[in-house]
Amino acid sequence: MGESPAVPRASWRWALAAATAAGVAVAAAFGAYADAHPGDGAPLLTLWFTDLLAMKAWLSTGAVALLLVQLASALAMYGRLPGVREAPGWVGLLHRWSGVAAFGLTLPVAFACVWSIGLEDEPARVLAHSVAGCLFYGAFTVKMLALRVRGLPPVVLPVLGGLVVALLALVWSTSALWYLTGGVA
Repeated sequence: MGESPAVPRASWRWALAAATAAGVAVAAAFGAYADAHPGDGAPLLTLWFTDLLAMKAWLSTGAVALLLVQLASALAMYGRLPGVREAPGWVGLLHRWSGVAAFGLTLPVAFACVWSIGLEDEPARVLAHSVAGCLFYGAFTVKMLALRVRGLPPVVLPVLGGLVVALLALVWSTSALWYLTGGVA
């Protein structure tokens, strides 16, 4: 089979701009709803955990563990993992499904944050957590939509993936890490 025809620069730029606009809308919607619904801290669900904060901390820690799988598999797919010349065929599948699982683990956490707690602005750690959480879902939206855009420069998906990784790491470190270390992290 021959190569697919090159996508005009304007086409991918418009598609990426539309994906970015959708991501901004998602982040803004999360923030606006969380701000308008201040929550009372009452848990709607704790799953099998002892309380709401334990659920949030452990599920997001699981998501961050899968984030490391995502990072290693992405590095392997892009030929940047030391000692790996060419990633085995199953690495792409591992990358995709570890991402699905990580995202799935974040959903009950986000629901609990938005519904039971709301957008908090004090102290600064909590404000950073709230803003980073909203931005994470916006960046995730942009990355997922950009996966379908043909003709993107090769750097775009790794940059978007890195942004998603960085935001989830910030969300985790400003909440779960703080909780799991007894509020001293």
